[in-house]
Amino acid sequence: MILEAKNVSYYYKAQRDKLILDNISYEFACGKMYAILGPSGSGKTTFLSLLAGLDSPVSGEIRYNGKTITAKDLTDHRRHNISLVFQSYNLIDYLTPVENVKLGGRENPESLLESIGIGPEFWKRSVLQLSGGQQQRVAIARALASDAKVLLADEPTGNLDSATAWDVTELLKRIAHEDNKCVIIVTHSKDLAEEADAIIHIGSFL
Repeated sequence: MILEAKNVSYYYKAQRDKLILDNISYEFACGKMYAILGPSGSGKTTFLSLLAGLDSPVSGEIRYNGKTITAKDLTDHRRHNISLVFQSYNLIDYLTPVENVKLGGRENPESLLESIGIGPEFWKRSVLQLSGGQQQRVAIARALASDAKVLLADEPTGNLDSATAWDVTELLKRIAHEDNKCVIIVTHSKDLAEEADAIIHIGSFL
């Protein structure tokens, strides 16, 4: 297992009487795509944030390659072990696709962009001149530009039409199966979840 949540619980410091996550355990492997489903407020995005090292659980552990991620390890975990894709893309809008992907750590991003369907005619445009689906592909390419084995995506198809959402879903599956990445997606889409190798129902934990 590349990533593991072990007896993880979480609440906001100002609301200690309201558990967001209660004693969750799950193991994640490379070569698979996982979908996290659950109603609004069930803690899906909070769980993803804990896996990403954006926050620490109140109790329990997040482990990477068998090693517990402590508070002092969070920055290193985010920098080297995981990459993130957001629903809102989070691209630098005054940069080109090539320049945005370079931010992920790769000096020659053109082949990566082409491999996910962003051809040379788009490389030097402002990302604001791209469609929503193209911008999400650039965001995924930026995440892939790192050597991280775990790709975490928060509602990556939420802003896309159904056809484009399907294309992005197929791309994420290919990244998991062909590039041997661990891909973990928070989603409200049952159609996307059904394409995953495993579905995690957060509501069933609570």
